[in-house]
Amino acid sequence: MINIALLSRWHVHADDYAREIKENEHLSVQLVWDEHVERGKKWADELGVPFEQDLQAVLTNPTIDAVVVNTPTNLHKEIIIAAANHKKHIFTEKVLSFTVAACEEIYAAVEANKVHLMVSLPRLTADYYVYAQKALNKGWLGDLTMIRCRLAHNGAVASEGQTHGWLPDRFFDKEQSGGGSLIDLGAHPIYLTNRLAGRVKALYARLLPENDQGVDNNAAVIVEYESGGLGVIETSFLSNGSPFQLELYGTEGTLLIEEEQIRLKSNQFADGEWINPENLQHSLLMPIEQWSAMMRDGSEPTITKDDVIQLTCINQAAALSHKEKRRIDLKELSGE
Repeated sequence: MINIALLSRWHVHADDYAREIKENEHLSVQLVWDEHVERGKKWADELGVPFEQDLQAVLTNPTIDAVVVNTPTNLHKEIIIAAANHKKHIFTEKVLSFTVAACEEIYAAVEANKVHLMVSLPRLTADYYVYAQKALNKGWLGDLTMIRCRLAHNGAVASEGQTHGWLPDRFFDKEQSGGGSLIDLGAHPIYLTNRLAGRVKALYARLLPENDQGVDNNAAVIVEYESGGLGVIETSFLSNGSPFQLELYGTEGTLLIEEEQIRLKSNQFADGEWINPENLQHSLLMPIEQWSAMMRDGSEPTITKDDVIQLTCINQAAALSHKEKRRIDLKELSGE
């Protein structure tokens, strides 16, 4: 059994990870730490495990094998590096950190200490992603010329009689979160399009409107890929009923994904007519399951270091583009 400490309930997905651990026969939650003591104590009571107020005591506890980091994003670097230096395996919520340089520092500590780090990028395990990747690999779409992905919800829309939406106020604290809709919800369209369309050459982003805490509630990014293709990434905290959409357009075909519906048109079969694919390949292991397998037997994960760093790279470039109101060539971030 792999013994786990949960570090913070700050992120809204913290409860999901606690549930996934409980459902995994190889993992066991042993204790809780939280930078907000009362929140942590309440969570520990709910889970029936001890609360430890001293983070150092958690990291030096020899019975703890691994930690799940759901702290504010601005604490990721400090806490994850400390966990790695104490030989603890780490699972964490996206994004890993605010800059590529900080991500590289984290991975340097992880690799030096030979521990396993997994960042939760769950849509890279979904059956629709697996199908989209297959369509590209098989050449059904020809050369990919355009990709579009939208994921949005109404988390910042106040219901009648309320002063704010269902997202907690801490998600709009720029110091803690690093931004708003793009860095959080927009992470999913970013890492999906990164994987499907390849290396990004440049982008132009608008992150609007900024609330009184300086974070965006609505964002769009126009992406230029090294392949010559274009991409559009959209996200929002202000959209009621907006479906998840992933669209791929190529010289030989088109693939449209909206929620659970998949449509494909290709010159290569079905007389070029629309088809609704059935019998999709099974989804890949979820991030928690991949992390568990990594710790048990060194299994190679499908979610990679490159996925994680390129996600931060696009966020960093988009924030700079919005700030300076201009197109950003990604070479600027590497100093080339």
